[in-house]
Amino acid sequence: MLKVTVEKDLKPLDDLARRAQELDGQLEISIANLLTADFLGQCSRFKSADELFEASGFSVHSAEDFRAIPDAEWDTFISGNTKFANWQDLLSAAVKEWTIKQLGL
Repeated sequence: MLKVTVEKDLKPLDDLARRAQELDGQLEISIANLLTADFLGQCSRFKSADELFEASGFSVHSAEDFRAIPDAEWDTFISGNTKFANWQDLLSAAVKEWTIKQLGL
C-alpha cells in the first residue's frame, strides 16, 4: 500500500503556482537577462548580448539605437549568425527559456 501525504506532496505545486502568479501580466525584462550566455551559447557563437550587438555592425547603446535598426537587416543578421530565422523567433525562444527558469522547471 502506498501512503501519500497530500500536504507535503502539494508544496511544490503551491510554489509553482506562486511563481506563475508573479509572472502574470506585463513584465519588463532586459535584453541582457533574456540573452544570457547559456542561451546564446546554445544558438550562436556569442557569449553575451553586447557581443551579439557588436558583431552586428550596428551601434546599439540604447533602446532608441536598437529601434533604429532596420528590421530586415537585423533579421538577416540573426538568421546568418544564430539558429533562428529571425529576431522574433530568437526573442520568443529566449522568453520561453527565461520563463521556464523563473518557474523553476
